[in-house]
Amino acid sequence: MEAPDSSLKIEPKALDGRNRHICAFFTDMDEHYRVLQPFIKDGFDQGDKSFHLIDPERSEDHLRRLADAGIDVGEAVDSGQLEVHAWEDGPLHGERFDRDTWLARFDEVLQSGPTSGYAKTRFLAQLLRELREQRSHVGAGIAR
Repeated sequence: MEAPDSSLKIEPKALDGRNRHICAFFTDMDEHYRVLQPFIKDGFDQGDKSFHLIDPERSEDHLRRLADAGIDVGEAVDSGQLEVHAWEDGPLHGERFDRDTWLARFDEVLQSGPTSGYAKTRFLAQLLRELREQRSHVGAGIAR
């Protein structure tokens, strides 16, 4: 008999209007996709815009996993519903975390959905590699 899966699950409708932020840490990428895939897929089904910051070395795998979830990646990218960017475009440009630049860029990303006709923008960031490489800068930036 198989043991029940008691691991974390994020329900597709987790962002119900009151909740607007989910933060989770994963042991590996399989866990990451197992937990977040229903949430990601629901965003596409709801017609939300998706903005993904990912490890550039995992780009192909990321797009394959989205396709495996039933998302038409080509159509989503062509229509503007899906934007996939390398994590270097995220909060840790260069040598250190620049809070003001990051917050301004983050606001632009979130507003890009409604200005493009989407009700919401779902933002997904995979920053593990970035955090490993610039750990001291992350702590310094967050502590300010």
